[in-house]
Amino acid sequence: MPKKIAAFGELLWDLLPNRKVLGGAPANFIYRINSFGDNGTLLSKVGNDKAGREAREALKRLGVSDENIQTDYEFPTGSVKVKIDNFGNADYNIITDVAYDHIEINAEMIDAFSQASCVCFGTLVQRYGISKNTLRELIHESPDVVKFLDINLRNNCYTAASIEESLKMANILKTNDEELLITKNLLNLKHENLKELAQETIEKYNLEIILCTLGSNGAFCLTNDDVFYYDSGYQISLGDTVGSGDAFSAGFVHYYMNDRPIEEALSFGNAAGAMVATTTGATSPISKEEILDFMVIPHNRNSVRFHQ
Repeated sequence: MPKKIAAFGELLWDLLPNRKVLGGAPANFIYRINSFGDNGTLLSKVGNDKAGREAREALKRLGVSDENIQTDYEFPTGSVKVKIDNFGNADYNIITDVAYDHIEINAEMIDAFSQASCVCFGTLVQRYGISKNTLRELIHESPDVVKFLDINLRNNCYTAASIEESLKMANILKTNDEELLITKNLLNLKHENLKELAQETIEKYNLEIILCTLGSNGAFCLTNDDVFYYDSGYQISLGDTVGSGDAFSAGFVHYYMNDRPIEEALSFGNAAGAMVATTTGATSPISKEEILDFMVIPHNRNSVRFHQ
């Protein structure tokens, strides 16, 4: 049976060098969740402007309902100027004080959050008080729901306090290697080794699982009972990395919430992220079946060694 999955946060336009594409990590995540066969709900806010109306229409074309997308009559729809370097990596210039910074609590949002099996959130939407407080209230009203933190650290859009509060709300943390080391420095954690740092973070913040992506070298998972999994990276023809991490998160959550083994969830998420990285933009259509076919094809893989 399809699982109900909700995501709270930014819905915006990614302004790429040659076009604009609907984006925002929670929106990308929910798009992928729906494409895998679950029932995803996005909780966000757009402006009462042309960009907001276009965002709603684009969202519907992606098969995502705008039922829980609020309209702001003061602040504009969010946007991000995206630069892609020669290696396909994205750099983001995120516009501040926009509609998704002002998401307000209401009964419909509480219902969507509390009735989900899993909810996803990040740090970007917590840079202003209104959305930050709304998220905390939604978490408070949903004690039995799995909380998935896709930390998504963007320049000038997080603080040590927002990271720490997010970790305290989460059951599962998804990060990448760079973000995990930023977290270490901001929160005065001790270990340099990524696996040991993940274990320290799990113990300090009472997490159940940490997922850490490693770029072209794949991803690892560590559980609170010290079980470690690693899936090596795929050598691919890179389009760009926009939305790759969101696809990884959606792939893992889809498998995990449908009671598949953690090792399989990690492998499916890693393959989903790799396939999205072969495209441009975050929402190029890729089906679950295409990912499964991709996984059985022989690939050259990139591996790293971990001390066991």
